[in-house]
Amino acid sequence: MTMTPSEAGTVAPDEAVQAGEPAPAEQASGESAEPSTAAGRTRSVQPVLEKLFELYPHLFGANFLPLKLGIFQELLAAHPEHFQRESLKAALGFHTRSTRYLQSVAAGHKRHDLQGNPGDDVAPEHVYLTLLELFRRRQARAREDLRPKFRAQLMAAFEASGLTRQDYQARVQTNDEAATDLLEEAFAERDQKLAKREALRRTFESSGKTADEFADMYGIDKRELAAAIKA
Repeated sequence: MTMTPSEAGTVAPDEAVQAGEPAPAEQASGESAEPSTAAGRTRSVQPVLEKLFELYPHLFGANFLPLKLGIFQELLAAHPEHFQRESLKAALGFHTRSTRYLQSVAAGHKRHDLQGNPGDDVAPEHVYLTLLELFRRRQARAREDLRPKFRAQLMAAFEASGLTRQDYQARVQTNDEAATDLLEEAFAERDQKLAKREALRRTFESSGKTADEFADMYGIDKRELAAAIKA
């Protein structure tokens, strides 16, 4: 799936909402919106969010969890007395663009149904968009450069996806040059790390030393050596 510049530049509607009706186009978190607009949007969806919390505190309470595909239709069918299509769509769009929800997706949690049962993984391209959006929100407020941490997060997400590098890059491809450059930098750092680990493993194997002796001799972190030997 190739993402357009608009998709790469802002967090995409969550797939759980997309499976029902398109989520609102604006960022429901309000972090990039005008304060008055964000406040008005919050007030408009607040009654629905409060009802969702009352009915499903395990999904919409203290801890947010990624929502299963089709949960929009399930909520409409299960609670016609509480929810109307447009207001529920807006509330779910608001919820799934909130920073807390994005953090749950970035953490690698599975999608959950109304009963709180884990199901499918979030698609790799959606995790990528989520990480990118969180990075942009945090970098806009931070004084330090958050790119090193972001690149590490990207590689953790890539490794968790189980995809080859080629397949992963094809699925998260964008026309956003800055985002593409960050991903390429992350893969370059990973390549350097793997090459360094391989060189360390070969040197250790040819040394005739035990792992402890080798680590002490060269002042190498034993956990780093263990990871190289295991690889």
